Amino acid sequence: MAERPSPSVEDYLRAIYGLSERGVPVTNATLTHRLGLSPSSVSGMLNKLAQLGLVTHVRYRSVELTTDGRRLAYEVLRRHRLIELFLVEELDYTWDEVHHEADVLEHAVSDELVEHISAKLGHPTHDPHGDPIPSSDGVVEMPTTLLLDQADPGTVGTIARVWDTDSELLRYLTDNGMVLGARIEIVERKPFGGPLVAHVGEPPEAETHFLGTEIAAALSISVHR
Repeated sequence: MAERPSPSVEDYLRAIYGLSERGVPVTNATLTHRLGLSPSSVSGMLNKLAQLGLVTHVRYRSVELTTDGRRLAYEVLRRHRLIELFLVEELDYTWDEVHHEADVLEHAVSDELVEHISAKLGHPTHDPHGDPIPSSDGVVEMPTTLLLDQADPGTVGTIARVWDTDSELLRYLTDNGMVLGARIEIVERKPFGGPLVAHVGEPPEAETHFLGTEIAAALSISVHR
């Protein structure tokens, strides 16, 4: 196995890519929130990543991965997402249990083991949360999805991706039928920052839910045309 960056460097690269993948500006503040670290720690690591040639970072502007940084991010994402799927498909984990396990294992598994996992699973393209799995040669499918909090009333779609870092949120979604493949219709957006009103499930059995900003920002849908 070729020498890899440190686990902390890999964690940052995956977090930076994950935020940008969802259209969130990558700043010191968003990374601090995403990683649960202090602003000074994040600032120090961003400087280190810039010195390593893995990111471009101009103060008060968004952080962007360089070509080398993106390649390494894809590698760690491939390991992470394949491990998550393996835990669900082969070891009967639920989707709310796998993120932490994959966080640990992604730094330890060999590239050979990762490819055996991929083969065992039939070379899958998506993880249990609907996120695309980079191929072994660094190609990532870019699905056309829409964040729920950007959807207008009247939009009908299918839940296609779920932000996977909050286990309690994932359990809540499961308990309320908001899983991958579920039909969802945006009925109304309450004013003054109020919740989205949505019908979840197939009519006429669809249930009405009032979705706050945290859930609306965690779900992505494939819009029905």
